[in-house]
Amino acid sequence: MSEQPTTPVVRRADARHRYEILVDGERAGLTAYRDRDDRRVFFHTEIDDAYAGRGLASVLVEQALTDVRSAGLRIVPVCPYVAKFLTKHQEFADITDPVTPEVVQWLDARLGR
Repeated sequence: MSEQPTTPVVRRADARHRYEILVDGERAGLTAYRDRDDRRVFFHTEIDDAYAGRGLASVLVEQALTDVRSAGLRIVPVCPYVAKFLTKHQEFADITDPVTPEVVQWLDARLGR
């Protein structure tokens, strides 16, 4: 019998300030954010090594950004992966704000860095 690939599921985990991608019910990765006014500031994305090379980061970020749009929020891509994704996906340009030194300073203070 061959295993059927399952469709990854993306869920927002508000209490943990992140979106998670699940494969067969197991967390395969995440993209972390903090909210500032009407902006969702994405600062870190990772996929566990066991799930690398499957395109999961792209699925995760696309669904997260789609959720941001439906919530009426804007995107600030501090995370390099999210920033790179946005250069290839102009459909989110209308809700993307630039990363400014002020936003980075605010984020560092929020994260205790």
